[in-house]
Amino acid sequence: MYWRMYLKQALMSLKLYLRIPAALFWIFGFPIVMLLGLGTVFGSRGAATPKLVWAEAAPPLLRDRDLETAFRDLSLQLEVLTPGEADARWSAGKLPALLTSEAGEYKLRLNGYLGNQALQIESLVQQGFLLEQARARGVTDLARMPVVMETPGGHRDGPYAAFLLPGLLGLNVLTMGVFYTGISDVTMREKGGYKRLATTPLPRFVWLLAQLTVRLLVVLVSAGALMLVGSLVFGIHNQGAYSSVLLLLTLGSACFICMGYLLASFAGSVETYSGIANFAFLSLMLMSGVYFSIDAAPLWLQRVADLLPLAPLLTALRAVFNDGAALVAQGAALAIVGVWTVVLLIAATRRFRWV
Repeated sequence: MYWRMYLKQALMSLKLYLRIPAALFWIFGFPIVMLLGLGTVFGSRGAATPKLVWAEAAPPLLRDRDLETAFRDLSLQLEVLTPGEADARWSAGKLPALLTSEAGEYKLRLNGYLGNQALQIESLVQQGFLLEQARARGVTDLARMPVVMETPGGHRDGPYAAFLLPGLLGLNVLTMGVFYTGISDVTMREKGGYKRLATTPLPRFVWLLAQLTVRLLVVLVSAGALMLVGSLVFGIHNQGAYSSVLLLLTLGSACFICMGYLLASFAGSVETYSGIANFAFLSLMLMSGVYFSIDAAPLWLQRVADLLPLAPLLTALRAVFNDGAALVAQGAALAIVGVWTVVLLIAATRRFRWV
């Protein structure tokens, strides 16, 4: 009897979810759009090659060709402009770095708004400058430290899209829990849905189990769609066990669904909950390295992020997906997410109310 009631509730909840275009877009469409957009912009090795604009008033034959050669040997793209053209580009904020030279004196200007790009270019410019001076002193071949490009787990050289995709899987889990679950809970309470439900013979645990099943199913289907796009467009594949990815997504879903119910218990209306949900969502997203690593953040902030549930979940997902790591090797990350899940479940259960 309970089994039939459970199936009917799950099917009805799924139909209701599929009738909400906005929910479908944010769970299915948005991650794919972000993967295609950011993966294309930041995933191309050619487009990511640093580019330096050199403002030079001297005729081409009088430029420092040795310095140009040193820059090109370091794979630094050069664009030589007149001082007027370079100043116009600089004033528009379009240049991360600008090299000027006058009477043999060089000056490198870095754009503080584009710090990461500027510092990367500054490092190559300094190397090129030192290389040119060494060659002028008769040193023709400088030994360089060997460099190997690979993922942290040592599996292979992965594009940015490979870093991004697990981040979007975790973000989807967060979105389902904080937004869809929380808003649905507040709406049910605000419109009297729970009161009407309490008058029916439907057991509450059956209804809740059906809601959790539908949410997990949606997360897993959207994850499959995202991984399919990653495979077809960027050639990135899961290097670990799919059972490990499934377990991580299930654990993450349980954690953030509990978070959604807990946060919803503090809101009396959808409008109030929107502010609470956005604060929680943006804080976790920005601190957990969904799109980019936060290694440039203060150390204390990185330590705080490591203790929140999303960052360790993403760490485990990237280790499994990109490096083929065994799930047992992610014990610390699983422990943190597991503790959060238990704490949030207890808190949400105590605060949950039907009216």
